[in-house]
Amino acid sequence: MDERIVMVDSGTGLKLTEEQLDERSAVATVQLRRRGVRSGDTVLICLRVGPDLLVSTNAVIAAGGVVWPLPPDLDTATLRDRIHESGARVMISDVRHALDAAEESRVRIVMSIADLNGSCPSWAPPT
Repeated sequence: MDERIVMVDSGTGLKLTEEQLDERSAVATVQLRRRGVRSGDTVLICLRVGPDLLVSTNAVIAAGGVVWPLPPDLDTATLRDRIHESGARVMISDVRHALDAAEESRVRIVMSIADLNGSCPSWAPPT
């Protein structure tokens, strides 16, 4: 049976299959819950468009959270304003200036993609 490709990263050519998306999302959901994300919690996600954004979004929704996307190309001041507006205490990001912008906010839990992945294997190389 052919595996269904749900995303191809335009920058790297790496492919994410439906099975890999489900597996990575399930692992990430568990990691979010372990960090205290509960139903109704707002979770900031500041990631570039790609598989990590898709997995993170799925995981937040599966954990019952509310996704608050932050475009990573915003300047630090604008990111800081949006972070404050959100009232979120959790953020998923590997973007340095977003992490800096969150320093003086209610955000108390910052998770990277590595934190969400746990021991879940990476996704498939291009074929």
